[in-house]
Amino acid sequence: MGGFSDNPGFGQTLRQTGFAAFTLVFLASCQSPNMEQAVDIDPAQGSDSNIQSLTRVVENNPSSPEVYNVRGTAYGRAGKNREALADFSKAIELNPRFYQAYANRALILRSMGEPNKAVSDYSRALKINPQYDVAYIGRGNVYRFAGKPTQALRDYERAIRLGTTNPRAYHSRGLILQSENKHDQAIEDFTSAISLSPDADEPYNARGVSYLVTGDVENALTDINRALIIDDRNAEAWTNHGLVYERKGENKKAFKSFSRAFNLDSKYTPAKEGMNRTRNG
Repeated sequence: MGGFSDNPGFGQTLRQTGFAAFTLVFLASCQSPNMEQAVDIDPAQGSDSNIQSLTRVVENNPSSPEVYNVRGTAYGRAGKNREALADFSKAIELNPRFYQAYANRALILRSMGEPNKAVSDYSRALKINPQYDVAYIGRGNVYRFAGKPTQALRDYERAIRLGTTNPRAYHSRGLILQSENKHDQAIEDFTSAISLSPDADEPYNARGVSYLVTGDVENALTDINRALIIDDRNAEAWTNHGLVYERKGENKKAFKSFSRAFNLDSKYTPAKEGMNRTRNG
């Protein structure tokens, strides 16, 4: 799948967009979280063989916080949260000022349903390094999913003021602005995210939604088509594709797109509702 997660590192937000009486409704739900990394690694680092190799490194360097942090990252890639948590905690024990390890542990804690502890770790990372944009974005995501958009917006803006080149800061801020019906500003943020990560499908899909809400149907279609070129298994984007054609009055095409979305995710309510509205062409 092309794109990036709402997490600023190792792993979007799915905006469930329903269309009824040509009114778009935005809901947020968390996609499977991945890890936030202090060390750039390939996703393959989560493989069993690579973890075994890293374990040998840890055994040979038991006093190195860095090697625990790297193995924790690999465990996080593999979805082994408890092992990752233990490694990040060990890295912090060995180096209490290891702000990247705090941020990595925070993302694990968030994925384990511990948002308060996650916020605490992000805040610790930022106390050590107030310039660490990754922690602002990560903490902002915790706040956003906790229904605290004001705090989330503040953190995204801090990261942006620091000059972050992380597209997630702009994308996530755009989602909040979009939910507040500030679509012109949201479009600007999604455009910034696209300029930083042109191969990610999420900001194209999101910008297409704002274009559609503001009546710019052709640009909406262009963006959503682009999102589907990047990832043609995105049920949300196929649903938005159907919404564009429904707006254009082309219900047969709309039904086809809604059906594609439903086939990809039969639990995605907006797709099913779209099919029911356009079934008879």
